[in-house]
Amino acid sequence: MPKGLTFLPSLALVVAMALPVAAETETNADTVVARVNGEEITLGHMIIALASLPQQYQGLPDQVLYDAILDQLVQQSLLKQVQQGEVPRQITLALENEERSLLAAETIEGILQAATTDEAVQAAYDEKYADGFGGDEYNASHILVETEDEAKAIKEALDGGADFAETAKEKSTGPSGPNGGELGWFGTGAMVPEFEQAVVGLEKGQVSDPVQTQFGWHVIILNDQRKAEAPELEEVRGELTSKIQQDAIEARVAELTKAAEIERPALDGGPDALRQIELVQE
Repeated sequence: MPKGLTFLPSLALVVAMALPVAAETETNADTVVARVNGEEITLGHMIIALASLPQQYQGLPDQVLYDAILDQLVQQSLLKQVQQGEVPRQITLALENEERSLLAAETIEGILQAATTDEAVQAAYDEKYADGFGGDEYNASHILVETEDEAKAIKEALDGGADFAETAKEKSTGPSGPNGGELGWFGTGAMVPEFEQAVVGLEKGQVSDPVQTQFGWHVIILNDQRKAEAPELEEVRGELTSKIQQDAIEARVAELTKAAEIERPALDGGPDALRQIELVQE
């Protein structure tokens, strides 16, 4: 039995014995599946309970899920009724938070559905790849050493006419050293920021000043540069969709914020009050 669906056999048995046999009616969300001391549990309650279960339980047989979920809701009703209608302050606040969260999520879902159309994705693709190309790609080589002084000495030697590849084979401590420091082709985001920034600032054939990264000190040469071929729409659909959705949500929130009257009174005692759980306990 999945965690959270355990039941109290004695309670479930007593309630089951007390339930009348219901006549067959058209099934809908309001269909009553149990009554506990007059309190109705509906099929809608069960459907929502199932939807909230972890994915690994969704594949259990329907009868197993039906029995377990109904048992759980019956037990919860019995235990809830012990409170005799009195709702503790912390429960009221938790329910308000849950309602706020669920309704906000419903609004977001509507925003996403409206924004994520095939036409919107196609337009975003056309705008990003209007020239038929993707981003820039670079072909570079580097010489990696431990200290700045070593890197400066190598730069001076290269400026004096030393061969870059041979110097890399002799001096570089990086794994590309034996290959003359060659890194091959790479796009933006593939290298650490300091290295990428240095490469982007170079002209073809130009050697950089020493550049420090988390790996050490680099002397870099830009061998070549090109535009990457534009990807097919399906290859980037997920990326474009995410961007469209994020932009749509941010735009709607900004619109609502601008139109709203929002007050944030200063809190006596400061943010430390956030940890005073006793304020909501009765």
